[in-house]
Amino acid sequence: MKKKLLALGLALVMVLGLAACSSSDPKESGTPAPTDSGTPDVTATVPPVADLTGTDTSTIVGLEDGVLTVGMECTYPPYNWMQLDDSNGAVPISNVPGSYANGYDVIMAKRICEAYGWELEIVSSAWESLTPAVQSGAMDANIAGQSMTAERMLEVDMAGPYYYATIVCVTTKNSPYASATSIADLAGGKCTAQSGTIWYDSCLPQITDAEVLAPADTAPAMLMQLQTGTVDFVCTDMPTAMGAAAKDDNLVILNFSGTDGDFQFANEEERAENVNIGIAVQKDNTALKDAIDTVLSDMTEEHFNILMDQAIAIQPEV
Repeated sequence: MKKKLLALGLALVMVLGLAACSSSDPKESGTPAPTDSGTPDVTATVPPVADLTGTDTSTIVGLEDGVLTVGMECTYPPYNWMQLDDSNGAVPISNVPGSYANGYDVIMAKRICEAYGWELEIVSSAWESLTPAVQSGAMDANIAGQSMTAERMLEVDMAGPYYYATIVCVTTKNSPYASATSIADLAGGKCTAQSGTIWYDSCLPQITDAEVLAPADTAPAMLMQLQTGTVDFVCTDMPTAMGAAAKDDNLVILNFSGTDGDFQFANEEERAENVNIGIAVQKDNTALKDAIDTVLSDMTEEHFNILMDQAIAIQPEV
């Protein structure tokens, strides 16, 4: 483990999520057919990882030792989660001994490291600690489902996008909001979203007379409030919603995108920065940003979606 990780005291927080994140067999969710190992075979539809191992990356800040240290919550399926074994290609979490990380973010981190021959180190971190960790150099990068907002990009640089995430709401089948066709139909509902996200800060306030509860610390905590009836609906992105619905057939995804009833932004540029998901690196670490972008440049939105489907197919129960 890198010396810079000694200052990270985040293990206890993540250990608490172990019981809820044990591995399980995937349920049918419209994803590619699993192989015998339980992992969908996407090799025929996603381009192979580029061989960039001849590139000199020894001068990139943070990569002098050949190790890419990546921060993520490990509690944010299908982007990332914690499990108890290395099934389905999971990677050890360096600051939570005996645990492993998996998910879309891990899949993408492995592709980047494979391209350059880097060693991958994954560190679990609370959402609000991710950006400060990159700023201080404790992490080389955050691959954690973070939107490429103008505010965030004042604090860090971001490679990508490495995913395009539509904003949606999620409710239950027996909810009076299950047939909503616009955010106007959600008026007066009790709702929440994850803390520190545009869904909580920018989207929920647009719903007329909404009773917005305190934000949830994690995506699973947000979904638990919906499943227990504490809230009528939650606001999140499509991958999180799809992952939850794949494991709980009582959930209904409300997608207003492309309609006049969708969440509104000042302009398309502002909308894009909120749905484009990027990889954070330290400000002015242009060499690392460019190296990551080189790997991502071989992939299209369709490729991203295929790999996200793979993550959803193997995610554990939450």
